[in-house]
Formats: sequence, structure tokens, C-alpha cells
Amino acid sequence: MDRIVSAGAIFRKDAWLGYGLAVLSFAVALFIRLELQGTLPPGFPYLTFFPAVILTTFLAGLWPGIACATLCGIASLYFFIPPSDSFAIDGASSIAIGFYIFIVTVDIALIHFMHRAADRLMARKQVMESLYDQQRTMFQELQHRVANNMTFVAALLHLQKRNITADPASAINALDEAQSRIETMSRIHRRLYDPASVDLPVAEYFQEICSDLLQATGARNIVCMVDMPAVRLDIARLTTLSLLVTELVTNSLKHAFTDDGGTISLKLERLSPDRLALTVSDNGRGMQHGVDTVANKGLGTRIIQSLAAQLGGEVKALTGLRNGVAWQLEFSA
Repeated sequence: MDRIVSAGAIFRKDAWLGYGLAVLSFAVALFIRLELQGTLPPGFPYLTFFPAVILTTFLAGLWPGIACATLCGIASLYFFIPPSDSFAIDGASSIAIGFYIFIVTVDIALIHFMHRAADRLMARKQVMESLYDQQRTMFQELQHRVANNMTFVAALLHLQKRNITADPASAINALDEAQSRIETMSRIHRRLYDPASVDLPVAEYFQEICSDLLQATGARNIVCMVDMPAVRLDIARLTTLSLLVTELVTNSLKHAFTDDGGTISLKLERLSPDRLALTVSDNGRGMQHGVDTVANKGLGTRIIQSLAAQLGGEVKALTGLRNGVAWQLEFSA
């Protein structure tokens, strides 16, 4: 049965094949009916034509079925409905032709509506299969991302443990910092896996992340400016980039500004068709004189470089600024 349905789909997609089947079905039905002419009693003009019309409509669709029915009706009138070998129509032949038209119309209509119902059912099936594939992919991605986040949290606690070992008095601050980072990750992931957020333009998405950070830290008189083109990033890369931006913006909020406030800027540029550059800068007080940003092995720096490595890039500090600090990441698009 599946093979018949598949064959019918081929005939319905190609009009030439469909009409070719209509002509072939008519020719075979006419040949068989002529061969049976001497063995059948009078009164069976449509014996082989009804199956031809039904088969053609089932396999090739509406219009080839109508074409086959028309050819069969003309042949029946000429060869098998008295007076034979003539298109003359009298009362009896009118009734016979009317009966034929009624039957083939009902058959063709029923098969046509069956095809339409089957097509709608197939379309819904394809939609359901597509949704299932999307849900399965998202579930697998979610599992993978949760596993990565658990690893990230474990590494974060391990680094904090090393800092506490070196300075036991910093235990409370270290735990507060770890708690803050984990809560930030939680907010980012709630936003990421919210369908309304994933489809946002990246500029609007990162603007909302900055707003979350400003609200979470209670920062005042600080503005976050986002300048990003319309690019598409998969969930895994968007998550990693979100965590990196969160770390850099948090650093600026903690260390860059006095009570007068300031501005944090996020700028994404396309360097080439397969490379992007993200710059996170502020107009705050800048780095202390003599601080080597490359040699800095603080927890925040290690987290930033680890996230950058996941994106296939490396974060570097831009020099030559009049004020403030700027970090740039080049990564694969």
C-alpha cells in the first residue's frame, strides 16, 4: 500500500505523467472492453471504464481523472451505447450517459477530497516531526549546556577555594562573589531559553543583559550603550559570549567608576565573513599605573580567558586610551 501511495505522489507531482497515465488507463480499458464485446450481454458499456477512472484519479489526481473519465465517456457513447458507432443521443442513451456522469463525478469527488485530507494529514505530520526534532535538539543542547555549567561552577568553586586557602579572611567575600556569578549565570540562562529572548536581535539581547547587571548590582548614574549589527549566533556561542560580556561589564561596574557614574560600551564588528570582534569598554578611572593586564592571573581574568578560548579567541586589553579600559575579543562567526 505504501508503494502505491508513493507512486501516486509521483504522478500527482508531474502533470505529464498524470495525463499520460489517464490516456494509458483509457486505452487499456477500451481494449479490454472491446475484447469482451462478444462475451458480455448488452447493457455493460462502463464495465472496464469505471475502474480506469477510479485508478487514474487515485494515482494521478483530479484533472487526470477528469480527462480519463471524459475519454471513457466519449468511447462508451460511440462504441457501446446504442446506436453503436455513432454519437447520436436519444432518451435511453441520455439516461445512460447521465448515470455515467453521476457515478464518475461522485467517485472523482470522493477520491479528490480523500487526497486533500491525506495531504493535510501529511503536512501536519511533517510539522509534528519537525517540532519533535527541534525539541529533541533543544533538549540535547540543554543537557550539554547544564553539564558545562556544572563544570564551570565546580571550577569556579575550586578557584575560590585556592584563594581562600591563600587568604582565609577573604572567605566570606569569595563565597559572595561565587554566589553572585552563579546567580548571574542563572539569569542569563533563563533569558536564553526563553523563546521570546532567543529570537531577539543581538543588540537588544545584550542591552537587556546589561540592564539586568545594572539592576542586580544597584549601579547608579551608569549607562550601557550597545552597538551591534544583525548577526545570528547559535545558543552555545551566545551563552558563552553572554557569560564573557557579563564578566567584563561586572568588572567595570565594580572597579571603573566613582559616584559620578559613567558609560559602558559594547560594540560588535564584523572583521570578515567568518570573524567578529567584540569590544567592551568604559570611560572610568582606567587601570592603575604599572598593572600588567597580560600577567594578571586573578580569578576574573582566568574566567574571561577560559570563556574566550571556548569561542576560539583571546581577550586582550586595548592600549593608548585617554581614560577608561577597553577589552577586545576576536572570535569565529
